[in-house]
Amino acid sequence: MGLLSLAIWTPILFGVVLLALGRDEHAGAVRWLALVGAVVSFLVTLPLYGGFQLGTAAMQFVEKSVWIERFNVNYHLGVDGISLWFVLLTAFINVIVVIAGWEVITRRVNQYMGAFMILSGLMIGVFAAIDGMLFYVFFEATLIPMYLIIGIWGGPNKIYAAFKFFLYTLLGSLLMLVALVFLYTKSGGSFDLAVWYKLPLSGSVQTLLFFAFFSAFAVKVPMWPVHTWLPDVHVEAPTGGSAVLAAIMLKLGAYGFLRFSLPIAPDAAREWSGLMIALSLTAVVYVGLVAMVQQDMKKLVAYSSVAHMGFVTLGFFVFNDLGVSGGLVQMIAHGFVSGAMFLSIGVLYDRVHSRQIASYGGVVNTMPKFAAFALLFSMANCGLPGTAGFVGEWMVILAAVKANFWIGFAAATALIFGAAYTLWMFKRVYLGPVTNDDVRTLEDINAREFVMLALLAIAVLAMGIYPKPFTDVMDTSVAELLKHVALSKLN
Repeated sequence: MGLLSLAIWTPILFGVVLLALGRDEHAGAVRWLALVGAVVSFLVTLPLYGGFQLGTAAMQFVEKSVWIERFNVNYHLGVDGISLWFVLLTAFINVIVVIAGWEVITRRVNQYMGAFMILSGLMIGVFAAIDGMLFYVFFEATLIPMYLIIGIWGGPNKIYAAFKFFLYTLLGSLLMLVALVFLYTKSGGSFDLAVWYKLPLSGSVQTLLFFAFFSAFAVKVPMWPVHTWLPDVHVEAPTGGSAVLAAIMLKLGAYGFLRFSLPIAPDAAREWSGLMIALSLTAVVYVGLVAMVQQDMKKLVAYSSVAHMGFVTLGFFVFNDLGVSGGLVQMIAHGFVSGAMFLSIGVLYDRVHSRQIASYGGVVNTMPKFAAFALLFSMANCGLPGTAGFVGEWMVILAAVKANFWIGFAAATALIFGAAYTLWMFKRVYLGPVTNDDVRTLEDINAREFVMLALLAIAVLAMGIYPKPFTDVMDTSVAELLKHVALSKLN
């Protein structure tokens, strides 16, 4: 078993064992086993970074064996500079989520922890799959544990939110399945992505394929106007579910654009780049304005996620190295920052059982340590230099200006909106005098919550101060992808 298989199947195996442990009388052992499983699952991903060779765009740590021989479906794994960091990010966030749910989840603890462990393995499978059908299986399988997490441990409208999440994302993916089957027949019976990249496809066929993939990936990102499922799901999902959804699951769609849409339908991607840029800017500007009027903290951060992911797709479709790399950096940074924002809201919700901004005020007076972490994460969400939130957005804005000044100008306005809604929320929740008894009786974060937030704070600062390890890994793969897109245009 190779390193990628270990990264995928270690958390899934731990998840299955957790599910088998039974009822809540074993909750203490379940929590410790889940933590051990999450830490081990993260540690097995570290050799991927340690052994990764810079300066080549080739797939590394490749594993290939026959899965369904009759249809030439292979268990084919590999990572390049585009996908490597997402494997590590997924495993890291899984550790944080297990710590976050330690005391909060008191019923069906084994099922809760097991669902997250299995979900982690499946998401790593999406980032590692280089066989089209294997990708689709992992991509769709991630819906099942997340559907259960929302539907069992969610809020009052959890069933509605779970169904909305499932239907939106499943229906979007059905057209992608049609596209995969078409490519399979067109390539003479191969699901190998490397074979698909070399297929000579006419402009009309590329356009159909582009929009088939768009239907799956745009919903997952989510891009405007198919973003409406996200706020409802975030509001109802448990804290851990919101953190994983924002930090990792949204990235599956953006990653799909780079792995499928751009290299398989490069001419169509260029032809429709104007539409993609327009939709991205709408998400960045309009959804940023929508976030400013939210009264529910989770809803505000959910809309903020849509706006931040707009930067990602904008970076991808301006077609230069800085833009695509900036989009990738923004995806990783958003994983740290949005996960931290949702977990911070969870810390308050566990104590006061309200997400309404009006229920708080003056939290800094009773929870000074927690308020310091919340301030750092809020600044990162604004895109403050020196934090992870700044690096990707700055790269994308520079790339957009390079492509067209007015596109860059429109994108830069989002930094103003981002600062406005984030600082407005921080001021209302944390600053000023204590305004109600709930806040007056709050206790500061305990050791468990401190460790959880400190790990994310270290990640946010490290990436903001020294992003070179992230950009070095992706540079060659990004250049190769853009070269492939440009060459197809010349041909």
